[in-house]
Amino acid sequence: MPIHPVEPVGPAGPAGRAPAPAVPAPARAARPAPAPHEPLPDGADLLTATGLRKSFGPTTALDGASLSVAPGELLAVMGASGSGKSTLLHCLAGITRPDGGTVSYRGQDLAGLSDSRRSALRRSEFGFLFQFGQLVPELSCLENVALPLRLAGLRRRRAEDQAWEWLERLEVADAAAKRPGEMSGGQGQRVAVARALVTGPRVVFADEPTGSLDSLNGERVLQLLRRAAKDSAAAVVLVTHEPRVAAYADREVVVRDGRTRDLGAGR
Repeated sequence: MPIHPVEPVGPAGPAGRAPAPAVPAPARAARPAPAPHEPLPDGADLLTATGLRKSFGPTTALDGASLSVAPGELLAVMGASGSGKSTLLHCLAGITRPDGGTVSYRGQDLAGLSDSRRSALRRSEFGFLFQFGQLVPELSCLENVALPLRLAGLRRRRAEDQAWEWLERLEVADAAAKRPGEMSGGQGQRVAVARALVTGPRVVFADEPTGSLDSLNGERVLQLLRRAAKDSAAAVVLVTHEPRVAAYADREVVVRDGRTRDLGAGR
């Protein structure tokens, strides 16, 4: 997914545009609670990878990698640059097809799904959080968070109501009217967390989500991500090379030379 460059901010907003008008808090219309996810059998894993192999030309990225993620679990995938951890995440999310091995989501092999079905999973049941947020620079924060709901067919008013609630939960409702280039990196990453969770995904894939932040902002983003994911019973697959980030996880898996090793409970 391409990363949109952030436009420079001048006195009149990004690229000289007038700043977005203030967004009042949406009126809280009564609406039914979202339907709960259908439960898995006791002890069943939500997402499982077995013996994954993937090469890019002569370079081996994955060489028999395996892992599992339980519902509501925060799993840290640790590894140095070039170890294969990002390729593993892309295979788990159905973005990249492995050359060998299987990825099963709720007991179903992703390789057996059509491209359109895998795309539908990424829209509705998977959430994504990236190192630089990848917010759409032309949209306000409220519109960015509402975007996945609008793409899923929700009416604008309802989508923005739900987006506002998530901005409040992530402590950035005061930035609702701002565009990405008008706020700090820490604020922008909280908005990106809200966007990743707004559709109620079962799994959130977070690729180095604090890599562009200072330690204080990074820790706050991790605290909010962990709390929000636990509250919504979402599993999180967190790719990182930093031990302090992995310490927030329930369990750690290390990737080295395309192979995985389960370290068990986080520290």
